[in-house]
Amino acid sequence: MNSISVLHIDLFQQGKNTPDFYFNTLRNHLATSHRHIEKAHRHDFYATILFTNGSGVHEIDFQKYEVSAGSLFFMSPGQVHSWELSDDIDGYIFFCLQDFYEMHYVNQKLRNFPFFGSVNFPRKLQLDPAELDHAVNLMVALQEEYLSRHMMKNGLMLALMSQIFILSARQFSKDPGHPASPASLSYFKHYQEFERLLEEHFTKEKSIAFYADLLSVTPKHLNRIIQTVVRKKATDVITERVILEAKRMLMYLEESLVEIAFRLGYEEYSYFVRVFRKTSGMTPTQFIKIYKS
Repeated sequence: MNSISVLHIDLFQQGKNTPDFYFNTLRNHLATSHRHIEKAHRHDFYATILFTNGSGVHEIDFQKYEVSAGSLFFMSPGQVHSWELSDDIDGYIFFCLQDFYEMHYVNQKLRNFPFFGSVNFPRKLQLDPAELDHAVNLMVALQEEYLSRHMMKNGLMLALMSQIFILSARQFSKDPGHPASPASLSYFKHYQEFERLLEEHFTKEKSIAFYADLLSVTPKHLNRIIQTVVRKKATDVITERVILEAKRMLMYLEESLVEIAFRLGYEEYSYFVRVFRKTSGMTPTQFIKIYKS
């Protein structure tokens, strides 16, 4: 059975003295790590990528995003991504393991940032020229500290990372449609707990009532929480998570369509196909032809 590769942070390290963190310019990263990232892959770390030049398409969990100067991306462990970028692409990229950040911040977790905390949150933030200039200054300062051997190096790196994350969360919150808006944040922790439970049970349990019972709320209230945070029905969030996993399996597992449907909790293959088509706009066979061609 072939599966999608999971890349570890040590693949990108080059003798640096910060083993749980990696920083590079995007141009150098692509040049030195091409053998690792030329195909779609997952990470076991958190990634932040800022584009300052060039264009292209960045695909994260089968969602395509346009790339241009000012495009800022956030990726959580386990997400599948690939990209097609122009030759003049440049920018900055850094990775960190969860422990690197959370060992130093007792009350702050990476998943508390909405772009790391929910698979339904947008992964791209488009910065205007002034915001891009400020982000570049922070990235340059982070790069200089990463390459240095100054005292309290990690502390300053973590402070700079936190500035980038906090300012980005604020930028997202300016759009009332995003789940980082002030009205939505009161429900966000409840939604995170729902997503945690969904990750554990989605292959077997697909009813709102099941998750509402685990959360000690009514199905109606759970649906209200999900509508407030991600502007989707609870049933749609559950189904989309199942179909996302189906796409990953169709791409990277050498199993029959019937076997994949069964592993995802569908005893009737025809019903699985109907759900897949309704959610993604194509059949599983059409999806395979497009993404494996």
